[in-house]
Amino acid sequence: MLHALSRAARSVGPRTLTPAQAQQLRFLNIHEYQGAELMSEYGINVPEGKAVTTLEEVLPAAKALADDKNEVVIKSQILAGGRGLGTFKSGFKGGVHIVPVDKAREVAAKMLGGTLVTKQSGEKGKPVNTLYLARKMALEREMYFAILLDRKTSGPVIIACSEGGTSIEDLAEKFPEKIVKVNVDVFRGLTPDQAREVVAGLGVRTDPDAAAEQIQGLYRLFVERDCTMVEVNPLAETAQGLIAADAKLGFDDNAAFRQKDLFALADASQEDPREVEAHKYDLNYIGLDGSIGCMVNGAGLAMATMDIIKLRGGSPANFLDVGGNASEEQVVAAFKLLTSDPQVKAILVNIFGGIMRCDVIASGIVNAAKQVGVKVPLIVRLEGTNVEEGKRILRESDVDIIAANDLDDAASKAVESLQ
Repeated sequence: MLHALSRAARSVGPRTLTPAQAQQLRFLNIHEYQGAELMSEYGINVPEGKAVTTLEEVLPAAKALADDKNEVVIKSQILAGGRGLGTFKSGFKGGVHIVPVDKAREVAAKMLGGTLVTKQSGEKGKPVNTLYLARKMALEREMYFAILLDRKTSGPVIIACSEGGTSIEDLAEKFPEKIVKVNVDVFRGLTPDQAREVVAGLGVRTDPDAAAEQIQGLYRLFVERDCTMVEVNPLAETAQGLIAADAKLGFDDNAAFRQKDLFALADASQEDPREVEAHKYDLNYIGLDGSIGCMVNGAGLAMATMDIIKLRGGSPANFLDVGGNASEEQVVAAFKLLTSDPQVKAILVNIFGGIMRCDVIASGIVNAAKQVGVKVPLIVRLEGTNVEEGKRILRESDVDIIAANDLDDAASKAVESLQ
């Protein structure tokens, strides 16, 4: 359900969402070095590397990982793509560098603790709290490999290409004939024949049986760890065989109860702090770029609220669904989220009392407004179970509330309050 809500919020489209906000937010993502450690547990070949969090660790790690040219790869660890072409807020170019060992600490000092801005990070960028030092590889070929969930078959699908190193969209445009798709029966699993089909499609030149074992290992990882995606780009070939030169792994939040070790790896520093706080109270929140804060119960109603705000000339500051049975504690937490955002210049509360009673939510609104101290216009629209009692509570409170008769009236009053 959480995934559906988040996808629904993002479907507002370019009217309100920035590229950074359009990223997948509700699924767990982990850093490259963490993914490499996890893949190695499944027998998947990964580059030798070491994660460091202090400058004192850099030189010893660089010396241990130096190649025959005495060089090492230094990679910024952030949860966003395009690191190599990114730029630090300091002006230093590139989040990935190949450097001589004796220059490793100097370069690392320009990266560690900085903020890296990439095409996927958004303008604010992401903090680089960890660097991943890796041995430079002699890659003979680069390929593409991914396991995703296919809605048509309701099961996993493997997408592979004998070309790699760039996005699958670009590969599909340039080399459509080289794209291999293999649907996997979730009950049977990946068969040996299917693994060999993928290996053949990749055009593997080294031991095909060993390559098939790598494909099987990637599939086991996908299933056993409740992945939503395993993308290896590039899946490289060296003289010794296949190696996952870089990988992006995503995990299903619904499986957090059985993947506790994985979800303990979540890096809150890479997320919007408002979303981290909302998650503590089981609120569905996504920050947007408008000025009208929204608190609504139900994903569909939230979408309708944002659409009508846009229709009336305003712009929503967030998607915030408190759910169908929100407690007063959740309502207070929601108000704190909204009022802590400096771009919120008005708050629109739109509640339809079905499972949730309007009198309960009205009491929550009044108490929350008193606790938080709302200093912006507060527009409230209530409808549904015990609506008259709810309106009485709002009317008799000493909180400055602008009452609305319906959703269109609420949106109009919210937009007017900004003028």
